[in-house]
Amino acid sequence: MAIKQLTPTLSVTAQLTPADIAQAAAIGFRAILCNRPDGEGADQPTAEEMGAAARAAGLDFAYVPAVAGALTDADAIAMRAALDSLPGPVLAYCRSGARAEKLAEMAGALFRQDAAHYDVVIVGGGSAGIATAASILKRRRGIRLAIIEPSEAHYYQPGWTMVGAGVFDSGFTRREEARLIPRGVTWIKASASAFLPDEKQVVLHDDRRVSYGVLIVCPGVKLDWNAIPGLSEALGNDGVTSNYRYDLAPYTNRLVKQFKGGRALFTQPPMPIKCAGAPQKAMYLSCHRWEKADMLGNCDVQFHTAGAVLFGVPAYVPALMDYVRRYGINLNFGSKLVEIDGPSKTAIFEQADGDSVRRVAERFDMIHVVPPQMAPDFIRHSPLAAASGFVDVDEATLRHPRYPDIYALGDACSASNAKTMAAARKQAPVVAVNALATLDGQPPVATYDGYGSCPLTVEAGKIVLAEFGYGGKLMPSFPNWLIDGTRPSRLSWLLKDTILPPVYWHGMLKGREWMVKPCLIGAQS
Repeated sequence: MAIKQLTPTLSVTAQLTPADIAQAAAIGFRAILCNRPDGEGADQPTAEEMGAAARAAGLDFAYVPAVAGALTDADAIAMRAALDSLPGPVLAYCRSGARAEKLAEMAGALFRQDAAHYDVVIVGGGSAGIATAASILKRRRGIRLAIIEPSEAHYYQPGWTMVGAGVFDSGFTRREEARLIPRGVTWIKASASAFLPDEKQVVLHDDRRVSYGVLIVCPGVKLDWNAIPGLSEALGNDGVTSNYRYDLAPYTNRLVKQFKGGRALFTQPPMPIKCAGAPQKAMYLSCHRWEKADMLGNCDVQFHTAGAVLFGVPAYVPALMDYVRRYGINLNFGSKLVEIDGPSKTAIFEQADGDSVRRVAERFDMIHVVPPQMAPDFIRHSPLAAASGFVDVDEATLRHPRYPDIYALGDACSASNAKTMAAARKQAPVVAVNALATLDGQPPVATYDGYGSCPLTVEAGKIVLAEFGYGGKLMPSFPNWLIDGTRPSRLSWLLKDTILPPVYWHGMLKGREWMVKPCLIGAQS
């Protein structure tokens, strides 16, 4: 199947068969458009057969037949209407693909400076983007909504810690993006490159534009692997790994499983980072495996964090320190990884020394690295950015202070909450109802309290369930007699290991707002 992409939302190809439909769906197409009249070829499947195959694969289908060599204005109008009604990206076909391409050109689908207007445009098809889209559609079916997202794969990233610990298989955390974007949403399979807020437009990587009534920005953070010289080249070899990448978490598992003693380093860069507890989780789970294998006494485990404390919310530190002492972990505060030499197994750290900074070389047998993180480049250099580089927002409504038709959530927004999946899950319904209110010309109607959760896996089978809001305020979801979040709990492990993955796939991404109903302004107790 030879496919020619015309725009981020439209491609053409030659005659398809029902057997090709599943492949088209796997690639990421969300609709099939047939431009070939029935009966034109002897072995040609009918539009009815193709439509049935498309619907069986979860795709939309439209039939806009046109006679080759005799295309009319009426054909172009019908093509335009179909493209406006179908969720993108669309795969159009005819006998050779040429007719579909010509119809698209006639319909103005190729050379329009401005792409179709949408009521709501979401930049980012990760957890926050899909959850927000689902929450919007739950409240207003038929709204014109588009998601701008280039990736074909979607990941349950909190699961990568468990992959590194040998608890989950990596494939358990990956699904096709096309299967997760809600029906009724147009998927613009492209990267955003700039914002024109005064014109209410998003510029795509190919210089095309998408216009909006309300814009929601949630593209996540940039993991800057190249900020540490030698790191990119070393990853995946010589004992250098990171659970912050899908392809490396299995390597973490292999390293820990095969480790026979020696020096193991775990690093944490300056804040903010997503899932601030993840660097420690990798360390505690590794130590627990070595403890069970009776090898912990042969291990020199060091935690190098650029921060000044073990965890930012003091209430959870005592329980964590119990495990630091139990595993014999050496804590190094104010120690930032700045260079790594994989072949020589040497890591260079910058450490505060009075009023100066000294460089310290540490040998390692294995090292788990967390890369520095920042807002994506197209956010940092945009008019939407706060001084931090992240999208500027009001911490309660998540609305941009200068552009009232723009909202942001998830890891890319400037709110001071912890950058966790739980935070995005709580933010999504708030942004959904506020975006709809803005679309209707009304002020925001809901507020976000800064809630975030960090299940700190201190050993296989036990978790310290840190839940907190703005200012480090403790915000437990369960009564203390059931789960005391400041102490390790087996029930919290069950929550992360068994309950949260299906809640993510079948709840959060489907717009089911279990325990995260938006708090309406004026309804707070």
